[in-house]
Amino acid sequence: MRVLVTGGAGFIGSEYVRMLLASGNSDPADPPVCPSAVTVLDKLTYSGNMNNLTPVREDRRLRFVQGDICDPALVDEVVAGQDVIVHFAAESHVDRSIAGAAPFVTTNVLGTQTLLDAALRHGVGRFVHVSTDEVYGSIDEGSWTETWPLAPNSPYSASKAGSDLLALAYHRTHGMDVVVTRCSNNYGPYQFPEKVIPLFVTNLLDGGTVPLYGDGGNVRDWLHVHDHCRGIAMVQEKGRSGEVYNIGGGTELTNKELTGRLLEACDAGWDRVVPVADRKGHDRRYSLDISKISAELGYAPSIDLDRGLAQTVQWYRDNRAWWEPLKETGTAVVG
Repeated sequence: MRVLVTGGAGFIGSEYVRMLLASGNSDPADPPVCPSAVTVLDKLTYSGNMNNLTPVREDRRLRFVQGDICDPALVDEVVAGQDVIVHFAAESHVDRSIAGAAPFVTTNVLGTQTLLDAALRHGVGRFVHVSTDEVYGSIDEGSWTETWPLAPNSPYSASKAGSDLLALAYHRTHGMDVVVTRCSNNYGPYQFPEKVIPLFVTNLLDGGTVPLYGDGGNVRDWLHVHDHCRGIAMVQEKGRSGEVYNIGGGTELTNKELTGRLLEACDAGWDRVVPVADRKGHDRRYSLDISKISAELGYAPSIDLDRGLAQTVQWYRDNRAWWEPLKETGTAVVG
């Protein structure tokens, strides 16, 4: 099986590549996905990092191609001969999308369309489109099922909703084998330090302060990146064509509660927290119902938040050489 992973040098994509290439040598609970070849296509923008692939760089099954999913000629060349495409590549920073939406529409919508067209031409067996719970908008109570109407509130989430609909349209129109996954907030090692957990942890480890939007009452469900990738692998292997699968972590926290846990893990106090004005259109609460993927594919999160956060904080303590060159001061994302 030959697998193309777009955005495979990013946070989640690189975790998926490392998991694919470690299949049979890692956690026995991981799905037995055993590719004969893995091609990574990544533009290596600010959040793509070849160091994320260092643990598997010498694997002879790995091929890396630097390039843009919006480049039709390159995409056509890379897609040819692939059995499966797992599509992670996306602009994903909500605050950046509020400041300027054009790159998000270009990459997330037109880039996805370019990949779908190439997959259709070359008869790719399965197209896994990786999306986000943010396409559902905000929910005051209860949890979203996969049939919930899409109501995105930021340019980022609107562009992802558009790409979801495109992917599903190719299934309905052309009969392509497409599946869509929607995840809750990810955390774990190798996450670019603009997102809330690595931003807060690295700031605190450096003796700095952390920004907290509004009243800190926005609620998120936290999902360890490895559990997310396990869920994607299950969908890749056994998900029903044309279906959407929610992948969640099962632990909801307010941003203030999360901040408290990170302060404790970094031996810091609340004097290090700086309140900032709330984000425009800030979704109040996300919550995914994961009963579908659990019942159909046997998915359940395996890394509880206490253990996952402890391991993540320790990873950033131990890997300053990875994150210090990437640090962006003044960037705050909490949702």
